[in-house]
Amino acid sequence: MSARGVLVSAVVLSVLAAPLSARAQAQQELSADQVREAIRQGREYLLSQQDGAGRWDEMTDYEGGVTALCTLALLNSGVEPSNPKIQKALNYLRSLELSKTYTVSLQTMVLCAAEPARDMPIITRNVHWLARVQIVNGARAGSWSYPLGPDVGGDNSNSQFAVLALNEAEHVGVKVDPKVWKLAAEYWKDCQNPDGSWGYQPVVMPGSGSMTCAGVGAWIICSGKVGKPAAEATAAGVQCCMPPEKDDTLERALVWLGRNFTVQRNPGQGGAGSQWHYYYLYGLERVGRLSAHRFIGDHDWYREGAQFLLSQQDRFAHNWIGEGHSEDRPHIATALALLFLSKGRRPVLMAKVIHGPDEDWNNHPTAVANLTGFVEKQWGLDLTWQVINPQTAEVDDLLQAPVLFISGSKPPELGGLEQKLRSYIDRGGFIFAEGCCTDPGPFDGGLRKFLAKVFPEGEYKLRLAGPEHPIWRIDRPVRPNSPYVGRLWTIEYGCRTCVVFSEVDLSCYWELMGRGRLEGVPENVKQRIEDANTIGLNVLAYATNREPKGKEEAFTSLDSPEVADMKGRGVIQVAKLIHGGGANDAPGALANLLRAAAQGDLRLPVALQQFDVRASDPNLPRFVFAFMHGRHDFRFTPEERENLRKYLLNGGTLLADAICASQEFADAFRREMAEVLPNHKMARIPIDHPIFHDVGEKYDITQVSRREPAAAGAADQPLRSRVQKVQPELEGIEIDGRLAVIFSPYDISCALEQHEALQCRGYTREDAARIALNVLKYAMAPDAGVAAAGPVSKR
Repeated sequence: MSARGVLVSAVVLSVLAAPLSARAQAQQELSADQVREAIRQGREYLLSQQDGAGRWDEMTDYEGGVTALCTLALLNSGVEPSNPKIQKALNYLRSLELSKTYTVSLQTMVLCAAEPARDMPIITRNVHWLARVQIVNGARAGSWSYPLGPDVGGDNSNSQFAVLALNEAEHVGVKVDPKVWKLAAEYWKDCQNPDGSWGYQPVVMPGSGSMTCAGVGAWIICSGKVGKPAAEATAAGVQCCMPPEKDDTLERALVWLGRNFTVQRNPGQGGAGSQWHYYYLYGLERVGRLSAHRFIGDHDWYREGAQFLLSQQDRFAHNWIGEGHSEDRPHIATALALLFLSKGRRPVLMAKVIHGPDEDWNNHPTAVANLTGFVEKQWGLDLTWQVINPQTAEVDDLLQAPVLFISGSKPPELGGLEQKLRSYIDRGGFIFAEGCCTDPGPFDGGLRKFLAKVFPEGEYKLRLAGPEHPIWRIDRPVRPNSPYVGRLWTIEYGCRTCVVFSEVDLSCYWELMGRGRLEGVPENVKQRIEDANTIGLNVLAYATNREPKGKEEAFTSLDSPEVADMKGRGVIQVAKLIHGGGANDAPGALANLLRAAAQGDLRLPVALQQFDVRASDPNLPRFVFAFMHGRHDFRFTPEERENLRKYLLNGGTLLADAICASQEFADAFRREMAEVLPNHKMARIPIDHPIFHDVGEKYDITQVSRREPAAAGAADQPLRSRVQKVQPELEGIEIDGRLAVIFSPYDISCALEQHEALQCRGYTREDAARIALNVLKYAMAPDAGVAAAGPVSKR
């Protein structure tokens, strides 16, 4: 589940937001495929180790504990509850009536993750048991311990597991006594060390990484249950932007973790180095996810942790083995490693942008967390969110979040970020903004001025979203009399909307979703909350196509030396042909293609810069490859036709596509090619041509996925496009046995912009990129395999 109840201060975020260029230089290359394969192999190892009774190697004093931990890891790493081995484990766990904090907590977490509706009686029983055994008196009130007698005090390890279990139980609908949360919150706050760390017990013990991570996770959860809200709804109405409580518990802990950060061992004087190392990593994942931080100190915690774990995975058994204190048992170490890799890679749905003045960006601290949790339930996905400082982030860092959320009540201090955010948008990013606290407020004018600098072109301006826009119904219909109707503004950028701005408060009502604040609230306020949820859901569905990507997708970085070298001599430069039929209607398409060519598996030697030229440009022969797209009718001049004819006859290659399968552009392109090359005919490229399969197994595109536009449907029905498997339809013109012109009558460019519009007929993002990369690879070696392919078929 996503982080909830996080109060993030600007102070700690400035500490944690070190310049990212230094980080990038220190990062070793790690691919998404490597991470996914490590998870798959670890998962298969654990499945192979289950015994006939559904158990794993149990510890004598903790019946059910190892089995619950392994089952939890498998569920989080992609094994479905219906899997026969998971069912066998669940049946075993259901048969146990446990009486130790660790095992009761782990059993509870597993049942909440698998089939909570079926197991609600056991979950409820365990919640009552954990509430009953919580220590309520003395210096350790609010903690949990080993049930060894009334004089045994609580400790931070048992207490962490109890808090995690109770939190998961509440997520599936079991009510936890507020007194339990209050006592636990007070306990975790009081037992923090002066330096910000936590030790194993609530006395001044040296802090360790594992216990500080336990403290951070437990504090975020518990304080979120009992802290003062930033929005409140009563019978008298709604109060937004309430001043938060001042508390530095989280700030001090994150500073300690940043200062002592490592993934090579369990840090701190109480860490004992290699002891509890995998347990520490299990907690570190939770710190990053619940605090919504990609970086701890100047460390990308998931990337570094994944690199370490992949280096430690046994090459043959595919398990992990630690040192001492149970981690020398491969079932335990492997389960903890899988929990880090699987939960830590959850896709980032959106990132909350830090900006001035002061902390105006954070008027409703839990709003984005609450919305993320709502979207998780609607889409059936595990998601997370982040906070990000755009002043120190690079564009690649911003792109880990498909949506940037900018909120405030005053003019936002975003000066100097115009080009960075424009680059973010050009590469597929999306901005979701709202003015909060007042209606309308000073934020409105300030944001409009900023966006006018991001988009100085006259055609890209904020306009009211019309009733036909998908954001009104893509996932759920917005009721016609909602106060948001007529108050949402958009910027249309090429194929897509790239900005949605609500001039009225959304985050206040997302904030109200948390902690059961709706008892006694008037129905009109509940309806407003529903409206805000629906707007948030719809905007995120539009921006992400309901397909946010895991964190590991960003692991191959443009900062790698191989890619950095692709800016000078010895690289192929690509021309973008300018014409009057919408040459810039997908402005980020070619740039994203070049980036994918340089940084992906193919590592093609292409320059990252695109060169905009007209077909008549005398420099056109310098380019081996040219690209064009459009959505309207156009005509080349006689001079352009002649120059393009010479270019193609002398070895140049042209790739073109009709944006969103525009028939108007397709007809114009075919007509113009007939004028440019009157002695050569455009024809369908046969599926056995090398362009479809000679690049490599991953780039065999003889079968691809193509989207058909969403049907209009009833006004109260969500919009869904239809995806079908097809053979790609490419047309070509051959000159002397090579394809000189390749044309797709179906959209490639909008998909290359990382967006698949609901009303756009064309290939999916992944397959559009594979098609374009195959063509580019073919153009760089046009003679490879051509003779065996035979001629293209006639239209």
